[in-house]
Amino acid sequence: MGKIYTALGLMSGTSMDGVDASIIKSDGNREYSIISDEYFEYNDDFYSKLIDIRDKVSIEDDLKKYSDEIKSLEREIALLNADIVNTIVKKSNIEIDFVGFHGQTIFHNPENKITKQLGDGNLLSHLTKKIVINNFRQNDLQNGGQGAPLASIYHKLLAQNFKEEGRIELPIVILNIGGIANTTSINENYEMISMDIGPGNCLIDKWIRLNSDKNFDNKGEIAKSGNIDKFILEQTIDNFYYNETSKNKSLDINDFDVSFVKGLSFEDGAATLTELTADILSKKLLNNNIYVCGGGRKNNFLIDLIQKKIKKKIIQIDELDVDGSFIESQAFGYLAIRSYLGLPISFPETTGCKEPTTGGVIIKNF
Repeated sequence: MGKIYTALGLMSGTSMDGVDASIIKSDGNREYSIISDEYFEYNDDFYSKLIDIRDKVSIEDDLKKYSDEIKSLEREIALLNADIVNTIVKKSNIEIDFVGFHGQTIFHNPENKITKQLGDGNLLSHLTKKIVINNFRQNDLQNGGQGAPLASIYHKLLAQNFKEEGRIELPIVILNIGGIANTTSINENYEMISMDIGPGNCLIDKWIRLNSDKNFDNKGEIAKSGNIDKFILEQTIDNFYYNETSKNKSLDINDFDVSFVKGLSFEDGAATLTELTADILSKKLLNNNIYVCGGGRKNNFLIDLIQKKIKKKIIQIDELDVDGSFIESQAFGYLAIRSYLGLPISFPETTGCKEPTTGGVIIKNF
C-alpha cells in the first residue's frame, strides 16, 4: 500500500444547480475511504448566469465572442468554490492534500479537441492555500480521446471493493444519469468499457426551465401527468437521435435540443421527452446488473420507463451504502490523487484515447 492522500473533489454537473463536494482518502490505487459528502446549491442569480452562458456558447467561436463574460464567471466560480473549500476544511478539521476541481462545463467538442470548464484554478489555489488539480480532460483530448467519461476508473474501484465484500456479482453496469447519461461496464476480470449513451436530464430539464419557474421535473411527476406524442417521438427517433448518439463515446448537451416538441403542452412535452430519453438509454443498456447513480436516478418516472423497456430492475447504487449523488465528486477527488501521482485517469476503453493517459494540471499558487 502506498501513501494515503486526502483529496477534496468538487464537481459541478451539467444540471448546473450547485457543487457536490466529497472528501476521500486514497493511495490512488486500490485503497480508498469516503470521509464526507456535502452539497452546496447555487443561488438563483448565479444559476441563471451559468445557464445563460451555456446557451450562448454553441460553437467554438462563441468562447472568444463572450470571453469577457466567461472570464467574469471563471472568477465567480473560483470565489464560490474557495468559500466551499474553506468552509469544509474549517468544519471538518481535516488536512486536505489536494483539491480536485472539475469546474463547470459550458462547451465540449472532442472532434476539435476543445473543452471548456469554467473556474480559475490559480485563484482557487491562492484563496484556499491548497494544491488544486484541474483541467482533467485536455490531455485525453490531445491523445485522441473524447475527454469523457472520466469517472470510469473510480467506478471500477467501487466495483472491485463491492465484489470483494460480497455485495455484488459481476458483470455490472454503473449507469450515471446527469445532464448526459454514461455507463461503465465491468466484467468478471475487472475489465471496463465506458461511454456516454445519450441524454440524461438535459432535455427534460431544458423543457421544464423554458416553460415554468422550475428547474427540473421532481420525481418525473410532470411527465407522468402528460401524454406521449407518439408521432413526434417516432419521427425524432428515426430522423436523428440514434444516429447522432452512436457516433461518439462522449456527448455534450449541445448535441440535443427540444425544438421538436415546442408545439406540445407543458405536460405532454415533458412526457414525450422523458419517453425519448428512456428509449435512447434503454437501447444502450446491456442485460447485466445495473446500478444507477447521479441526479437522474431520482426521476422515478424515467427509471420506471427504462426498467419496463429493458425488462430488468435497475438498482439504486445507494443500496450499496454509497450516496449516489456524490459518486462524481468522489471520483474527482480520486482523479486528483492519481493525477498528482502521474497515474492514468483515462483509457482506450473509456474515452477512446490512444493509450492510458494521465490528466489534471497541478497548481500551487500560495
